[in-house]
Amino acid sequence: MSYFVVSGGRRLEGTVEVGGSKNASLALLSAVCLCDGTTVLTNVPQISDTNTKANLLERFGAKVSWNGNRLAIDCSHLFEGDADEETVRSIRTSFFLLGPLLARLGKVKIAAPGGCKIGARPVDYHLKGLRALGANIDFEGGVYYASVDKFKGAEIYLDFPSAGATQHIMTAAVLAEGNTVIQNAAMEPEILTLASFLNGMGANIEGAGTSTITISGRKSVKETEFRVPADRMQAGTYMMAAAMTQGDITVAGLLPDDQTAVVNKLREAGAEVFESNDSVRVRSNDRLRGIRVKTMPFPGFPTDMQQPMCSVLTLADGESVIEETIYEARIGHVDELNRMGANIKLAGKATIIQGTEKLRSANVVASDLRAGASLVLAGLAAEGDTIIRNIHLIDRGYENLEETFTALGGKIERVAAPEGDLAP
Repeated sequence: MSYFVVSGGRRLEGTVEVGGSKNASLALLSAVCLCDGTTVLTNVPQISDTNTKANLLERFGAKVSWNGNRLAIDCSHLFEGDADEETVRSIRTSFFLLGPLLARLGKVKIAAPGGCKIGARPVDYHLKGLRALGANIDFEGGVYYASVDKFKGAEIYLDFPSAGATQHIMTAAVLAEGNTVIQNAAMEPEILTLASFLNGMGANIEGAGTSTITISGRKSVKETEFRVPADRMQAGTYMMAAAMTQGDITVAGLLPDDQTAVVNKLREAGAEVFESNDSVRVRSNDRLRGIRVKTMPFPGFPTDMQQPMCSVLTLADGESVIEETIYEARIGHVDELNRMGANIKLAGKATIIQGTEKLRSANVVASDLRAGASLVLAGLAAEGDTIIRNIHLIDRGYENLEETFTALGGKIERVAAPEGDLAP
């Protein structure tokens, strides 16, 4: 196992090009199953989650070929595979293969999903949608067994605008007979990306980006090539790094409209933010001030940015409050930041942060992907060398993180620990 040594106290400056979106890539790597042919995805991040998802596709008969960030997937000869539970449970979006594989094969079994331990993440909305389309689904011994003669269009209302369920149902409905309408659909940018990809394959999807999405079923879809857009969570992390280190970073290659909530909160805290057509520049020369943040489905403040923002606010003047409304257990960063000198308390769904003058180095452990990102930010601003363990969780969502921050003037070293020893 490797660990990071983060040497803090350096002002970060420069320009960073944002890589491809993890969340969009994982959704597309489910949808490729619909095509009886070869799909090519470009700008796919080379991270552990996308590699795991590609490996899972191979378990169901797909032929996968990487060439840098270009990924070709041939789904001409899919079969009812038997993916091992350990691999399936390692990422949550493994479950999103159920619908499109059912559409192609008529019968599938797949283990219950896993992913970061950030609270209850039921798949009830996914199951409700797939059953409304005609699937028979049983759950036994931690495995879902599903079958369908043919998906048929349906009207589906989501009790919560779940991005994952919206993507899953959209994808499954592409090859259904008739029309499917998803009410109270999620509106995240990744929904628009998936719809654009599916429409490029010959699907007919309208309303993506609104609360009502209509999918007109097709008998088949065609091969296509598609570029994965920039990762808005990576972009948000780099913006927050500028604010936290009193730096000056331009984050390029993104859609600023996708960053509205993060940008507005950084401005509210006192950072200077400048937007162009495809970049956002964040500059901060002074300490920030405390603010209130509440996570919400898009276009609200993203839950994935809650933990990194918590790190930023540990060095702000006054009190800050972050209310997490989506994942009740997204708190693994709190104790670790307190080890570094932060003053954070939990009160129900709220994280209450009293700003401190400085953070100090410590040995800390990442509990999930975004908690790991928050610890990296804290380490970049802290005095001394911070050791971060469990960085395999960070590798799930950030490609070449240490190289990126080093190019901006930071100092992060990935160290291979001796076998049986996680870190000093």
